Amino acid sequence: RRQRQMCIRDRYYTIENERLKSNKGSVGMTIKEVSEKYGVSCDTLRYYERAGAIPPVSRSAGGIRRYDDEDIRWIELAVCLRGAGIPIESVAEYVRLYKMGDSTKPERLELLRGHRAELIAQRDSINEALECLDAKIERYENS
Repeated sequence: RRQRQMCIRDRYYTIENERLKSNKGSVGMTIKEVSEKYGVSCDTLRYYERAGAIPPVSRSAGGIRRYDDEDIRWIELAVCLRGAGIPIESVAEYVRLYKMGDSTKPERLELLRGHRAELIAQRDSINEALECLDAKIERYENS
């Protein structure tokens, strides 16, 4: 069903994109193209923007999002951080700090280091669980 909904919307985006290309030249990527490239739904991309996990995306005269290279870099970062389990609020905080300028580099660094430490702790916990499971599997295989 979601795929069907995306297709209906995407027809409009494709038509709008073609109209814009004929009027203004290259316009960047559509929401559909970004969605397909990064494996996240159009709704997720809209949510990231609303939540502040990516800066506001420029729009065409018709209100259609047009993702340029800078937008794509923000999406790549958001997808990476969310894929690592970092809360959307932390991603939005990073964006907010970034927009404030270079004076916030120490805060951004601390935010990233804090989440990195959490990920390392999670990885260590997973490795311990894997060792336990491997030992149990080995017992069954050797009995």
